[in-house]
Amino acid sequence: MNLAVVGGGVIGLTCALRAADEGWRVTVFDAGASSRASDVAAGMLGSLGEGIPGEEAQLELSAASVRAWPSLLDRLGDPDIVAARDSLFVGFTAADMKYLHQLARFVWSADVAVASRLSEVSATQVRASEPMLSGRSQGGYLARGEMAVDNRRLLRGLRDALADIGAEFVDEPVTDLADVRADQTLLAAGLDSSKLWPGVQIYEAKGEIIRLRRNRWSVAPPRHVIRGRIDNRNVYLVPRIDGVVVGATQYEPLEPDNRIPQVGGVADLLVDACEIMPGLRTYDLAEVGAGLRPMTADGLPVIERVDERVIAAVGHGRNGILLAPYTADRVAELLTA
Repeated sequence: MNLAVVGGGVIGLTCALRAADEGWRVTVFDAGASSRASDVAAGMLGSLGEGIPGEEAQLELSAASVRAWPSLLDRLGDPDIVAARDSLFVGFTAADMKYLHQLARFVWSADVAVASRLSEVSATQVRASEPMLSGRSQGGYLARGEMAVDNRRLLRGLRDALADIGAEFVDEPVTDLADVRADQTLLAAGLDSSKLWPGVQIYEAKGEIIRLRRNRWSVAPPRHVIRGRIDNRNVYLVPRIDGVVVGATQYEPLEPDNRIPQVGGVADLLVDACEIMPGLRTYDLAEVGAGLRPMTADGLPVIERVDERVIAAVGHGRNGILLAPYTADRVAELLTA
């Protein structure tokens, strides 16, 4: 059986690899990096970090996907895809600590196994874990096992794994699903999915990401994912082999399909990042990017059969990388149903 996957981002490639491993002949249609949200991402696998009161369904979904990630990493066989093994949530004011306490209470009260991996740490313990962080820290929480992956290394790994087992790639966009010749078609084209399936409601959420590159004068990157709460704003620092990814803003763009970074968002991220880790001031500014996340009204992805030939896996919002193995499992079930 032939499967056409429309979308070369992390959702499309992960689903394609799962299908190819189960015997499907796979062709991936990739519109290019400029249309992929997963190219502009930090790669946090943050089930605990997604513990926002009122979003119980999202927390349950993310927890299920985190449990599936080790199998995917084993399949890819590249240990350097993992950028960090644990996350450190850090607050800098009394209000910031109150926010983190509320997040922790929500996660602990939720019926998910990951809650046992979240423990409170003092300011002294934060400094012992990450000496390069600011002395302003008032404490926080350690989330053991809350990993991050290098998003671009992950995309390369997925594409290489598919090529190794004979998948084909067509590096051009699809403008009409009726033109795709295959027994089954998976629609996983992010924001472009709504152009191919008008029945799905997806809207854009814009977000800026900054990449900082270490030089010979720079302090080392953090060992943990640092999820900072500073003056009631969230900012995260995610290590890479050569530096740090800083993110991320999220807001509705003033005009559609605008991927140009805004000065205000970038300035806030840089100021907050350097407040959290002053040594970042010596890093080189390697890249400033903006991506458009495909959001749904309820914050949950749409993974369902559209008709007898088409399955959709769209609307993953800020959690596309996190939810990739869960989505691949659900798509595999739909393909064999």
